[in-house]
Amino acid sequence: MNGSANPVRGEAAIALGKRTRVLRPTFAALVAAEEELGPLFALVERAGEGRLRLQEIASLFWHCLAERGETTREEVGEAVLSAGLAASAKPLRMLLSQILQGAG
Repeated sequence: MNGSANPVRGEAAIALGKRTRVLRPTFAALVAAEEELGPLFALVERAGEGRLRLQEIASLFWHCLAERGETTREEVGEAVLSAGLAASAKPLRMLLSQILQGAG
């Protein structure tokens, strides 16, 4: 998907290379993320304490890509690193908010 995110649906957007990609925290995406990263509420707590690692952010983003296609985790990680934490904070806040609200 190349387009804009719909915040009403709990979506966020990230730049992957020259494309904007939509992050959609579906139930399946969050279950897969939880299997890899551990309890999502613990992830939210770590984020609130400033202890969330770049790898965790990239992994959460990768799991929540609306259309993953051929996109690798490494590409998402590079995009997060290139954009910086400040630019990654907005989509991260949106996803964490959806986790707390029980999105999916």
